[in-house]
Amino acid sequence: MKLSVTLITLNEVSSIGPVLDSVAFADEIIVLDSGSTDGTIELCREKGVRVEINSDWQGFGVQKNRALALAKGEWVLSVDADEVVSPLLAKEIQAKILNQESYVAWMIPRASSYCGHVMRHGGWWPDYVLRLFKREGARFSDDMVHERLISAIGQIGRLSHPFQHKTYESLEEVIQKVNRYSSEGAAQAFKAGKRAHFHEAIVHGLWAFFRTYFLRLSFLDGPFGFMLAVSNAEATYYRYLKLWLLGQTKHAR
Repeated sequence: MKLSVTLITLNEVSSIGPVLDSVAFADEIIVLDSGSTDGTIELCREKGVRVEINSDWQGFGVQKNRALALAKGEWVLSVDADEVVSPLLAKEIQAKILNQESYVAWMIPRASSYCGHVMRHGGWWPDYVLRLFKREGARFSDDMVHERLISAIGQIGRLSHPFQHKTYESLEEVIQKVNRYSSEGAAQAFKAGKRAHFHEAIVHGLWAFFRTYFLRLSFLDGPFGFMLAVSNAEATYYRYLKLWLLGQTKHAR
C-alpha cells in the first residue's frame, strides 16, 4: 500500500523545506517544478526527493495531472507548497491507508493563516480539500485555477487532523495573488465562453465582501477578518472587471 506525495512548485524556496520534511514518511516524493530560479530545485534535490521540470505552464490542474502521472504508489497525497502535514495528520494518513477501508479518497481540513493569523471564520475553516486518494482512476480537472480532484467512484471520507496552510505570509503576497488569480480566473472564464458587464464587477465584489464578513462571520476574526473580506472582494471585482475587458478587447478587434 505505497504512498506517493506530489507537489508542483515555482520559486518556493522560502516555504518548501518544512513541507518536504513533513511528508518524509511517504514512500516517494515527487516535485514537478515550473522553472524555479530561486533555489527551489536545488533545495528539493538536497532533500533527496525526485524533481522533474516542466515549464510549459497551462494552469494548476494540468500541472497537477502531470505530477500525478509520475506517481507510482497505490495511494497519492497531493500537497501544495505552502501546506505542512502535522505529525498527527501523518499518523492518521498512514493508519487510513494501512486499514484498507472501503474508501477511495479522503478529504483533509486546512488550518489556514492570513498574514500570520490562523483564520477560524470567513469560509476558511475547516476548508476541506480532497487530497488523499487512490491513484487509479483519479485525475484533476484541467482548470487554470481552483482545480478539483476527480476521483474514481467510491466512498470519500474525512480526516480529523488538518494541514497547516500558510496561505498568505504578508499583505504583499495577498496583493500579488489577487492579481494573478483574478487574471487566470478571468482568462479561464473567457475561454469557457463567459462574458461580463462592467456593473457585474461592482455587484459581485460587494457581494463577496458581504458574504465573507457577515454571512461567513469573518468579523469574528477581528482586523484580519476585515482584511480577508476586502481581499476577497477585490479578487472578485478584478476577476469580473478583467473578464469584461477581455470582451471589450475582442469586440474592438
